[in-house]
Amino acid sequence: MREHPEELEADLLEFFGIDLLDLWRGRLSLRRIAVLVKSLGRRHGRSSLAAVLDESAEWAASDYLLARISDALEMSNFLFLKANSEDSSSLTPPDPIHRPGVEYEDTEEPEFDYSSGEEVAGFFAQMSKL
Repeated sequence: MREHPEELEADLLEFFGIDLLDLWRGRLSLRRIAVLVKSLGRRHGRSSLAAVLDESAEWAASDYLLARISDALEMSNFLFLKANSEDSSSLTPPDPIHRPGVEYEDTEEPEFDYSSGEEVAGFFAQMSKL
């Protein structure tokens, strides 16, 4: 109540129609506030108190599912274009939709060290001798 009074007051009024001032008027108990606050913690994507306490609670489960579907669709389109395009080297993979509460690191793609033609031929020559 001390750290986020505005969010708590807004949620109590929006979801339950309860004015927080009723606590000082004698019409509301601390126990009832505790029960209601506990209920607000389960309202991901709707409760401003839950969102301020846990950034990932800004979205509901359906929002996360929609972002996952969107990312999969974009990746599917990217892979289709990469497989069917003549100049696929200039295509870059799509960035995923940013999710609240998730920190993304900028990772560089690793550089691969490919074997030379002689090394590959030597490998298959050894395999054929087995």
